Amino acid sequence: MKAIKYFSFGLLSVFALSACSDKFLEDKKNYDNATTDIYNYLSGCNGRVNDIYAWCMPAVGDLTTGQNYLSVAVGAADIAGKSTEEYHGFSDFVNPEFELTSMSTTNSVPDFFMGSNNNIQTSVYGRIRNINDCIKGIQGGSIPEEDKEVLLGQVYFFRAWCYYNLVKWYGGVPLITEVLEPVESSFTPRSTTKETIDFILDDLDRAASMLEGKVWTGSDFGRVTTGTALALKGRVLLLWASPLFNRKNDESRWKTAYEEMKNDLDDIQACGYGLYSTGNDVNGSDFAKQFLVVSDNPEAVFVTLHNNVASDDGLDNQKNNRWERDIRPSNTGGGGKNAGLALVEMFPMADGKMADLNTLSPLEKAGKRSYANTYSKLERSTYAYDESAPYLNRDPRFYRTFAFPGFRWAYSGDPTQRDGHNPSYDQGKNYVVWNYVWYVDLDDAGNPESGNSYGADNLYTSKVGVYVRKKSDDLDVSGSPLYNYQPLASKGAGPFFSQAPLIELRYTEVLMNLAEAACMAGHMDEAVAILQQIRARVGYKAENNYGLQANLTSDQAACMSAILYERQIEFAYEGKRFDDMRRWMLFDGGAQQPAGAPASWTLTGWGGNTCTWLGFTPMNGQRRERVEFRTANQFGAGTAYWDGDPLVKAGVERPAGVDFRQADIQTQLTTLKTWYNTNLVPQYKTGDGYDSQHNLEYINFRPKYYFLGLNSGAQNSNKGLPQTIGWEDYNNSGAPGTFDPLAE
Repeated sequence: MKAIKYFSFGLLSVFALSACSDKFLEDKKNYDNATTDIYNYLSGCNGRVNDIYAWCMPAVGDLTTGQNYLSVAVGAADIAGKSTEEYHGFSDFVNPEFELTSMSTTNSVPDFFMGSNNNIQTSVYGRIRNINDCIKGIQGGSIPEEDKEVLLGQVYFFRAWCYYNLVKWYGGVPLITEVLEPVESSFTPRSTTKETIDFILDDLDRAASMLEGKVWTGSDFGRVTTGTALALKGRVLLLWASPLFNRKNDESRWKTAYEEMKNDLDDIQACGYGLYSTGNDVNGSDFAKQFLVVSDNPEAVFVTLHNNVASDDGLDNQKNNRWERDIRPSNTGGGGKNAGLALVEMFPMADGKMADLNTLSPLEKAGKRSYANTYSKLERSTYAYDESAPYLNRDPRFYRTFAFPGFRWAYSGDPTQRDGHNPSYDQGKNYVVWNYVWYVDLDDAGNPESGNSYGADNLYTSKVGVYVRKKSDDLDVSGSPLYNYQPLASKGAGPFFSQAPLIELRYTEVLMNLAEAACMAGHMDEAVAILQQIRARVGYKAENNYGLQANLTSDQAACMSAILYERQIEFAYEGKRFDDMRRWMLFDGGAQQPAGAPASWTLTGWGGNTCTWLGFTPMNGQRRERVEFRTANQFGAGTAYWDGDPLVKAGVERPAGVDFRQADIQTQLTTLKTWYNTNLVPQYKTGDGYDSQHNLEYINFRPKYYFLGLNSGAQNSNKGLPQTIGWEDYNNSGAPGTFDPLAE
């Protein structure tokens, strides 16, 4: 019988599903050289399917073809995140200084098509080949048909998932359903985008049917269900209806998406999915806690589970979520992610509306905020935005997304073992982030380009102006940490060894996808009802229409703008914004086309420009800066040491950290503002870059980036595949690409 080589086919695969259940440590099998006989046993088939999970589940990391080989953004400051308002600093996609190319390895377009050819796990089509092999094996095996159905339903979902992560970047791609040998005769051409979309939808419908009635609980929680398949189907239908692929605004695509998603909603809910709510929400605590529920979480429609094993003891049983260690301040043992000023300022005020940012003084050097007039079809807040205290009167989600100096951010662990200068705060249980900074030269303090500042509480040079707090395992929210805190672990490995789940597709997105399709299909009233439902979860009330303006049920453009704004806020730092910006062509509104684009690429729907129709300021031509809070001039300069804080030397007493467990936080925030006004000054700093002459540079997302080209490595390995229009053909001496992602 023919031997089959499987890579990483062991305990790691089942830990993708099990969190840290001990049952998976029993009866470990080595499948590295299994034969097709395993398909005659339910345990063998289950092992193969578990292996598919291990290969294909989303992973926490940067969007690269290395660490995160599934090409999925999860909210990091990577090539996706740094192309949005969430961060600052030019990514390769928006860098004005160079244009990505498909002809060389310098400034090369990212390869989300092939991945790593020498490793079947990190090769995109290697995973698809493995899936096809699993399908063939289970179909030919002798286990009962009802067991085959459940197993195959899961595998068909993952084939659709892999192809979805190709079509969103490239449009049509080769569709392979057989186990092909790596020889030239196995060549498969690129299918059209419509054929690719239809193929994905067929696999998802098949998966949904095969998994009908199957609800996973206990240690099986996290496996895909009918609801998972139908939820991804909704995302695919939305992609196909969006301006990126629907330049004429063909309303039939929106109607199909709306009708399918609406019909599927009951089946999704029947699988146990719904908005997470404890019935005891305080200042958005339910919004925060939904990311910390490990099992039976109604919000987790498609989720990667983890464990908190702290060290590798030779078994492949360590599977941690690194997000907590990435976002926590350095004086807790973390790294810290610096939130962009743009999103901080664009976030809603307490009445649910964006502040009028035109009332603010221009930024030094950068001038007027380029995003001040964006979402111009949406009403502005009655609350004034306070630059000296940006946290006053904000949407409850604001406090669960960002952390400012003076905010409680409790955890469990002793950081003094790692560094004796770190503050303990009762071993983290009363931790307050005091990330204000000082300068050793007051003339340097007002320079937006200077990085010579030092952070309080031993943050020193590893300080962050405004921390990203989203998805944090806040001890004040969870009460019982999901991480194993190891203070002496190496900087890259710890100390937060977390089993927090990574939710790729939340039930909230299911509703938001339906709202978008409903709006564009002409059912604005249904779209608004969904927005109201989502805002009610975080504390908005019917008395003020949940913070929504009155004309959303009658003005389609305003309604769609409100939906995109809600998505930007609700899904901040979850890796969704860049895909939304590409779908709606928000970098230039679709006004420009790449070289060689046919007339069919011209955007004729939405008045020829999605940004104008929506009232959205195009991202191209904008800048994103950052902010920090420095000690006021009257305290003088500090020294370049961990204990050089001029406020401490002056005997300034800090107020208690803002405790979001208390229903009344406005009094606390007002007290904090008073302290800020006496002791701190907001200092705006350079975010996006300058050129060599220190002239301001601005975002420039080229129109050809809406559809990626195959990079030179991928083309060299696939000499028969045509290049995408707008990109040069490496296999044809740089001739213009000929593959049209919009051709049906």
